[in-house]
Amino acid sequence: MAEEIKPKVETIETEKEQFEEIGEEKTEEKKEKPKKDRIGVLNIYTSKNNTILTLTDMAGNTLSRSSGGQSTKQDRLKSSPTVAMFSAKKISEDAKEYGINELYVRIRAETGSESPGSASHAIIKSLGRDDFKIISIADLTRTPRGGPKKGGGRRGRRV
Repeated sequence: MAEEIKPKVETIETEKEQFEEIGEEKTEEKKEKPKKDRIGVLNIYTSKNNTILTLTDMAGNTLSRSSGGQSTKQDRLKSSPTVAMFSAKKISEDAKEYGINELYVRIRAETGSESPGSASHAIIKSLGRDDFKIISIADLTRTPRGGPKKGGGRRGRRV
């Protein structure tokens, strides 16, 4: 009876070795390809009442859009930094779907305003936390140069 057990043990050991060899071969076949960096452009428009985000590729084709109004029901919160972070989260999920991991950020505020506002800062911070490499940040806010004629006549505008 002892003679019968020895061959079974040997066959089990050889089967284990064959199984391990097959497993090693499968792991060798799976090689990670280096990820190619895809670049996108994020356009941020901030106003007193809302924040609008548009993600495009380098050719200018729109891939994703989001705004403060889509993230909240309350009108007074549409331009707040907290709601802007939720919009940025949606944009970052869409960007990862398209394989984008590097961004050019273009910020624009209302014409004549002094600064883009706190919502744009919150968006950039949240994108940085989501492992996006931000290549550059450009402020494209337009400045008024002269503009239309002031109202009023010879004695000026009466208020």
